[in-house]
Amino acid sequence: MRLYTCIFIISLLTGVSTSAQEPEALYEGTLPLERVENNAAQTISVQASDSLAQGVKPAMDSTKLTAYGLRVGGDLSKLLRTALDQNYSGFELVGDLRFSKRFYAAVELGYEERFWSQQNLEAQINGSYIKLGADFNAYRNWTGMNNGITTGLRYGLSTFNNTLLRYPVYTTNPTFPSSIREDNIEYSGLTAGWVEFILAVKTELWSNFFLSLNVQLKHLIHEDTPGNFANLVIPGFNKTNDFSAFGVGYGYTLTYFIPILKR
Repeated sequence: MRLYTCIFIISLLTGVSTSAQEPEALYEGTLPLERVENNAAQTISVQASDSLAQGVKPAMDSTKLTAYGLRVGGDLSKLLRTALDQNYSGFELVGDLRFSKRFYAAVELGYEERFWSQQNLEAQINGSYIKLGADFNAYRNWTGMNNGITTGLRYGLSTFNNTLLRYPVYTTNPTFPSSIREDNIEYSGLTAGWVEFILAVKTELWSNFFLSLNVQLKHLIHEDTPGNFANLVIPGFNKTNDFSAFGVGYGYTLTYFIPILKR
């Protein structure tokens, strides 16, 4: 009986000491296995989100990007003059390519036909021309605007035909008075070249549609002239002047911008 009593007391004391040791392990600076796994998962997710935030660059504002591309259109003033003036027929195609924020390469292609009648002198002039050059936009736009005040230079080259239809013949001999001749003398393959300064104001009417008004100051460099009379009109240059090599012109254009890239 005493043996059983001693065994019971020893087993009871052993159980109490074991149960007393288990709670102490919870406060030795470690956590149970489930809590350790949960904290490790949260730490990994926080580190992953931080690394993603550091690796992703902020998106650029598209309104602050500059669009580069080709603008094409035509001269409305020449079409309007063709419709209203029976002595004129012509058109002009215009285009520019934006290659920097404020500079554009420019080109104009056109055809003109004129009937000249003044003081018993009648002539028919027709031909085509091309003008090449560059423009500089001196206007600084607000964000989202694409208007412009541009200045530019062009070199123009024209090839044309000149037909003399009717002209007076003057003489100082009283025996042979002045007369009017109608011979239809044609001179073909004539050329002329000039430089011009252009000033234009461009405004965006709708998205990518531009209306422009420009004035041109021209200086004639060279021209082919018939042997017995001077050129009256040069396509692309406009009227000539016997006393000066300068000329003037204007244009009223409608163009559409084709964006190619933004940066």
